[in-house]
Amino acid sequence: MSLLVVAFLVLPLIAIVPMSFSDTRFLSLPHNGLSTVHYQRLFGDPAWRDSLLHSLGIAFPAASLAVLLGLAFCLGAWQCQGRAVRLLRVLMLGPLIVPGIVHAVAYHRALSILGLFDSFTGTILVHAIKGLPFVILSISAALSSVRPETLQLARSFGASPRQALLKALLPQIRYGVAAGFVLALVTSWDEIVVTLFITSRNVNTLPKQIWQSLFLNLDPIVAALGTLALVATLLVLSALSLRGARPLAVAGFQEDRLN
Repeated sequence: MSLLVVAFLVLPLIAIVPMSFSDTRFLSLPHNGLSTVHYQRLFGDPAWRDSLLHSLGIAFPAASLAVLLGLAFCLGAWQCQGRAVRLLRVLMLGPLIVPGIVHAVAYHRALSILGLFDSFTGTILVHAIKGLPFVILSISAALSSVRPETLQLARSFGASPRQALLKALLPQIRYGVAAGFVLALVTSWDEIVVTLFITSRNVNTLPKQIWQSLFLNLDPIVAALGTLALVATLLVLSALSLRGARPLAVAGFQEDRLN
């Protein structure tokens, strides 16, 4: 049964690999042999290249801004408990609760008033807001295992407020901060609904380019891009697995020597 579940989840992903080597101009399996023309188009087409650069130029600043705002809020909420703090925490999680289409209309109107519609600044701000709840959840979880007296203890030993934060507190919650950054980065990288409402011609992210290609003509370039993303994901997971297995192997070797 477990193998059937794995096959049900994995086979649709593997199906895009032969589609990426199709020799046709529409999304299908190869008819007259394998071809790499869609990979050549992916790296040679300025629209796809620019959309990738736009996504990178938006995702990293948006994730960084979300981490800064989320860290500031979590530190304040961590030190000041109360009903008002709990209410603010719920409000900060609003982007996860309210449907995306509602956000899209609201952001469209707000950016139009501020003159930031179809701009990188406005898109970065909106993507940072979308990723902020994930940052707050991850950092709050990390802070839950840290005592509020940590900063006061560091200050009592002569540390400045900056030193107490950077050397006493942040090392204890660094994994929560890193997880929040990754989640905010993935949220920005994958965002499409809101992006369609707040951008036009100047900003063209990779999800937006994919949506346009599938909406217009089912371009096989999407299959080539999906194959590259699948390979990159497998490489990252393999590297993490090998990195996790290495300490276990070393520990087992040392235990065998002791025995």
